[in-house]
Amino acid sequence: MAVILGQFMEFHPVHGTNVRLDNSGTKATRVASFANGICFSKHPLNPGEIFLVEIEDKELGWCGHLRIGLTARDPGTLVTVPEYSLPDLVDLGDSWVFAITRNHNKVIEQEAHEHAGQAAEMRAADGGTERESMSRTFFTDTHLYIDNVCIPKDKLVGRSRPGRFSHILDDLYKTNILPPTARRSRIGVVYVPKGQSIADMHIVINGEDMGACVKGIPTDRPVYAVVDVFAATKCVRIVQVDYGFASLQTLCRKTIQKHIVHRMALDWLELPELLKHFCKFD
Repeated sequence: MAVILGQFMEFHPVHGTNVRLDNSGTKATRVASFANGICFSKHPLNPGEIFLVEIEDKELGWCGHLRIGLTARDPGTLVTVPEYSLPDLVDLGDSWVFAITRNHNKVIEQEAHEHAGQAAEMRAADGGTERESMSRTFFTDTHLYIDNVCIPKDKLVGRSRPGRFSHILDDLYKTNILPPTARRSRIGVVYVPKGQSIADMHIVINGEDMGACVKGIPTDRPVYAVVDVFAATKCVRIVQVDYGFASLQTLCRKTIQKHIVHRMALDWLELPELLKHFCKFD
């Protein structure tokens, strides 16, 4: 049976002692100190399904930022949630966590570059048509491809807060100019199947794949997402990703945004306030 992607993402009720979740279970805030901020996904992830969060707030004075990864440990079975994801949770075993930094998050693999070059040469030798190339470019523009995994790009890049220059900032965000640790930055984790019962963990930052930061993760057990709201990262919220057919809410948002020049113009439209808020921020 094919896996259906697009489950509604929430945080697990089991989390670090300094974490407070909102009523929807999609927003996590660290209310004290700089540690004890570990959160988990409420349900296991499916292969190729991204768990995406946006940094909503930061707290100055701390050294370090958001940490994200995967665990094969059921959060509900933990007697106590570790104080830190690195190294405490990882030291328990069956957990893989990546520390996000302002720079140098991308994993560079020489073999990957060589393989991509060889693949391009083979396509050229086979006489790939111009139409095939255009088709590939079209789908690449709207989706992020990681091996055999396809993720819609629509929600992978954050948006600026509504203001006079938000339309300019939104275009800049799409060029990945936003630092990974900044407010409005969107960071996700996904595991990509590589064989029978193994996968690679990839981190996606503002729409760009950072590469396979962990290889050979066993997937014969349920795998949960891990988000450590650590140090300078104060608050994160889950961003829901639409796979396949978009929801009616998303279609309404896209239609409205298509016909306005600036998001501040939403204030003059006779729309429900909740819909205005959704169009402004999502």
